[in-house]
Amino acid sequence: MNSFNSHMKNYFAKQIVFAFILFISFFSGNAQNGMERKQLFDSDWKFFLGDAPEAKADDFNDSSWRKLDLPHDWSIEGQIDPQNPTGKGGGYFPAGIGWYRKTFQASSEWQDKIVSIYFEGVYMNSEVFINGKSLGIRPYGYSSFFYDLTPHLHFDKENVIAVRVDNSQQMNSRWYSGSGIYRHVWVTVTNPVHVAHWGVGISTPVVSNKKATVVKHGRDVLW
Repeated sequence: MNSFNSHMKNYFAKQIVFAFILFISFFSGNAQNGMERKQLFDSDWKFFLGDAPEAKADDFNDSSWRKLDLPHDWSIEGQIDPQNPTGKGGGYFPAGIGWYRKTFQASSEWQDKIVSIYFEGVYMNSEVFINGKSLGIRPYGYSSFFYDLTPHLHFDKENVIAVRVDNSQQMNSRWYSGSGIYRHVWVTVTNPVHVAHWGVGISTPVVSNKKATVVKHGRDVLW
């Protein structure tokens, strides 16, 4: 009997989790009205190796900058030199400061939506700007992060994302880290009510033949 009850509890818990996943999938899939929630944002960036504080402005002229697609690591492109401050742990590669810029159109379909930019990884000490406005600074180079672009976008017009990356403070790693936007970048477009960026998790700590207690973990389910 105990074995049977345990089996039924596990079965019931699995059914609840399955129903919850179906609900989230249905909600996410239909709330966007066919719009792709997560869009890769890796192509057609401009890059400059060096510091250019004026590059945060949306009207800055970056026509002479190098064109590239992400992910990108400028250290690996440099010359190995024992005099480079990265030292043995960094493979004696150069580091320094670099800037990235990308011009893009914000579709009118994004109006009344929440538009965010998600960086999987930038090494390191990054500051992100949208149309000249600073969105924030991320010192750590190995964790992902995102910013809300919505209040600063010009719809059906050009917008500019600028990213300053400062890996000049050496030594800061015991191994080769690289420098720059070395992982993918995404733009997410959601309805105001949506599943949170890093999702949710649930558990069922109390389960019986008649009912179960469902506990949500992590960030809020809906914004």
